[in-house]
Amino acid sequence: MKDIIRDSELGRLIRLATRHAYLQYPEEMSTFKFPEGYEKDSKSQEAVQTPATPQSISPSGSSILDDPEAPAMPETKEEVVNPGDGSIDLEQAQSHHHSPERTTSRPIMPMKSSDGTILVDWYMTDDPENPQNWSPGKKFLVAFQINIYSFALYLGSSIYAPALGGVMRDFGVSSVAGMLGLALYVLAYGIGPMLFSPLSEIPVIGRNPIYVWTFLIFVILCVPMALVDNFAGLLVLRLLVGFFGSPCLGTGAATFSDMYSMVKMPHLLALWAVTLGPALAPIISGFSVSAENWHWFAWEMLWLTGPIWILMFISLPETSPANILLRRARRLRKLTGRQDFKSQSEIDQAHMTAHDIAFDALIKPWQINLLDPAVAFTTIYTALIYGIFYSFFESFPLVFPVMYRFNLGESNLPFLSVVVALLICIPLYSAYYLVIVEPRVKVSGFGPPEERLIPGLVATFFVPAGLFLFAWTARPSIHWTVPTIGVCLVMIGEYTLMQAIFLYLPFTYPQYAASLFAANDFARSAFAAGATIFSGPMFNSIGVDRGITLLGGLTVGCTICFYILFFHGAELRKRSRFAVK
Repeated sequence: MKDIIRDSELGRLIRLATRHAYLQYPEEMSTFKFPEGYEKDSKSQEAVQTPATPQSISPSGSSILDDPEAPAMPETKEEVVNPGDGSIDLEQAQSHHHSPERTTSRPIMPMKSSDGTILVDWYMTDDPENPQNWSPGKKFLVAFQINIYSFALYLGSSIYAPALGGVMRDFGVSSVAGMLGLALYVLAYGIGPMLFSPLSEIPVIGRNPIYVWTFLIFVILCVPMALVDNFAGLLVLRLLVGFFGSPCLGTGAATFSDMYSMVKMPHLLALWAVTLGPALAPIISGFSVSAENWHWFAWEMLWLTGPIWILMFISLPETSPANILLRRARRLRKLTGRQDFKSQSEIDQAHMTAHDIAFDALIKPWQINLLDPAVAFTTIYTALIYGIFYSFFESFPLVFPVMYRFNLGESNLPFLSVVVALLICIPLYSAYYLVIVEPRVKVSGFGPPEERLIPGLVATFFVPAGLFLFAWTARPSIHWTVPTIGVCLVMIGEYTLMQAIFLYLPFTYPQYAASLFAANDFARSAFAAGATIFSGPMFNSIGVDRGITLLGGLTVGCTICFYILFFHGAELRKRSRFAVK
């Protein structure tokens, strides 16, 4: 527990206030013994050797992406820096960092460049500082915090929906204007990762400061949001809250990949990228808003997110290997007085500019979307089904209160069908990977990226089927459970499809995985924000039945394209100049 607190933001503040007298790292203790290759005297430099066996190839001879024991979503480089210019071979260095043999404990000799720079690495193959070597309990604690953090952010979007009537009444605005409170929040949490994801990849910053301090702003802003007395102020606060709560959406998967091997990522993403928060939120606030007033949705957000932030502040350790090794290199330099100890990130950044970082993070993913039809389709498809989910916040008030005479609290209970859908598809999805995929992967590797899409081949039919069922049975003459079953079918399909696509993307362009996730999140959020605005007028104009049927027709076209992607995705990728050869 001591090392968890030491590596948290609270621990960093304690270390800073005490000048590192408390919560010390091994290099700061008087009992520290230098590992082989890191000795204090300069003569020890002669003992440093470059590992003879490259670790980027698994024992089976497959690449690191085919190695089920390799960390998830590895970053690769398009070129290898010539060691003769004083730098470290990036391919060897990265594979050396990320593929240590964890079955036995043995020293890892640091690599040395021609100019005398010594690459600071993990000391042992089972180095306890390496997130891949953390205990299951410590990994679970981190994963749990990221999951509840993400849940709280998603819940903050639709928890506003039951407050719409009170906002319209108090501020004298239309329903379309009132829905901006939901739309701006969703749009903001799509914009945020475009900035925060690249920042979290900068080793000197790491992931924790981005998570903790932006989420603190989120929590603080809940107070003025609950007290605001003008409509413009409410919209600004909703925009800011969504923006500052967003880092987990772009970086959460990266945190998991820091700790777990690729073969375990489907199970982690299955629990992380769920729609449970938006589904439960209207139920949570529906009854309280009807009993008290519309301000209560913001107080409920504060009561939920405040304790989560305290837990993260105290016990969320840094997981970025680049940041951990950079700080280790600094401690070794301070301890020895030698400046030749450097981490890989310090060497990499010497050759990078702010323009390079910004281009890869902000421009490259959209360039790939424009020039690679396979990636573009996944972006469009996920945006469409995500927008359809948010359109339910406009269609439900026109169906259950009007046709079935539900009150404000009861009209949100059909969202429990989303919970039922998740209880069905999460165990089935995880069981598929545990029983079928994992044994095959351990024998023959992951195979082509399109194999990640196999669960979606069945799930893609559930979306239009559920939409048509909802559209054609939502009427007083048919019991309300029938259209609710349609919503359940839609969510089974949407959830499984998004899981399949989230696993597909990092296998297509691993070096741009984080940026592709951020771009996909922005596209989804932007379309969902638009859906909350245009779907209400559309349903009022042509009816819920025709409007939902129109959306269902669009998903039928996407189903056809999904099968084309599965069977011909490899051919499309071969024609792309971005593909990893």
